[in-house]
Amino acid sequence: MLNIFARASVSRVTDPIGAGLVRLGLTPNAVTVLGTAGAIAGALWLFPTGQLLAGTFVVWGFAMFDLLDGAMARALGGGTRYGAVLDATCDRLADGALLCGITWYLFDTGDRVTAVAALICLVLGQVVSYIKARAEASGLDADGGLVERAERLIITLVGTGLAGLGVPYAVAVGLWVVAAGSVITVGQRLLAVRRSAAQPAGEKAHELG
Repeated sequence: MLNIFARASVSRVTDPIGAGLVRLGLTPNAVTVLGTAGAIAGALWLFPTGQLLAGTFVVWGFAMFDLLDGAMARALGGGTRYGAVLDATCDRLADGALLCGITWYLFDTGDRVTAVAALICLVLGQVVSYIKARAEASGLDADGGLVERAERLIITLVGTGLAGLGVPYAVAVGLWVVAAGSVITVGQRLLAVRRSAAQPAGEKAHELG
């Protein structure tokens, strides 16, 4: 949902940076891989050791690379099909590492209930993304939803950041909000696919055109 409203404003900031990185000789795919590697390393090193504030900033910083690779692709005249697959794959890896690192920390601290919330978020986050990917492969529409990747990432990292500052229950609240929102989003996307599949073929072709 946030992507729809924020994309234009964010692009005005990231597009000049992306163009500059292209002039330096970097490629969008290299930035995608670098950002993912950094996010995974930060999530699996800092969160399990209880460094929640540092982990929040490190993962957030490397997650911003996901904005830059898109800006770089636009500067080059558009992305490639391989780049789109690589980007989606790296997003799933980074998201999985983040929630695995948080789950590891929660089990170490004995907070098994919140660890269950983290596992629910991990599974449902993958399902939300899979529904869209599978629908698009079938020529159907599954865009939108209450809690997409940007919202999941923001809410989760706000929770860990506040916890790192000493705010009690911040991680638990953030994760349960994401879990509830993800359940709703799964339902929204399945309904979107159902509506898309029910449209006459001619009407779909008109919309795509």
